[in-house]
Amino acid sequence: MAKLKRKGYTILLILTAALVLAAISTVIPQSSAKETCKLGYKAHCSFTPISTLLCLALAGIVCMIRKKFFTQLHK
Repeated sequence: MAKLKRKGYTILLILTAALVLAAISTVIPQSSAKETCKLGYKAHCSFTPISTLLCLALAGIVCMIRKKFFTQLHK
C-alpha cells in the first residue's frame, strides 16, 4: 500500500523543520548575550531549556497532526 499526501503536507513538513531548527538555535552559545541562560552559559536565547523544549514539543505536535490528518493509505 502506498501513502498519499494531502494538500498542506509540505507546508507542515517545512514548519516542523523550522521548529527543529529554532530549537537548535536556542542552545547556540553567544558571547554577546546580555544574560546567562538557566543552563549557566550565555546562549542565543536566555530562556534556553524552556524555549528548546517548547519548540521541540510544537514540532512533535505538528508532526503528529501531519501524520494523522494529511497522510492516507492508498490501496
